[in-house]
Amino acid sequence: MGEKEGLLLRASRLFDLPADALAGAPRVEVIGDGELRMGPHRGILAYGSEEIHISGGSLVVVVRGSGLELRAMTPEELLITGTIAAVEFMR
Repeated sequence: MGEKEGLLLRASRLFDLPADALAGAPRVEVIGDGELRMGPHRGILAYGSEEIHISGGSLVVVVRGSGLELRAMTPEELLITGTIAAVEFMR
């Protein structure tokens, strides 16, 4: 484990926070097969009813399914609804 990762892990334990939150990594929450929330994000890279690409900074989150819609988007979080078949993380 590198020095930075060790520091993040110790800080996350000290403040009782997930290490990914301290690192600025996006948090993805999938509820059933019909809703996905993600935050923080850096915008939409590609948008369609069957595939949405979201910038998460160091990675891209690809949501695949049918009837996908971007229902809400703020600088902190976004909400996608529809039938979610897969979520893929790409570097």
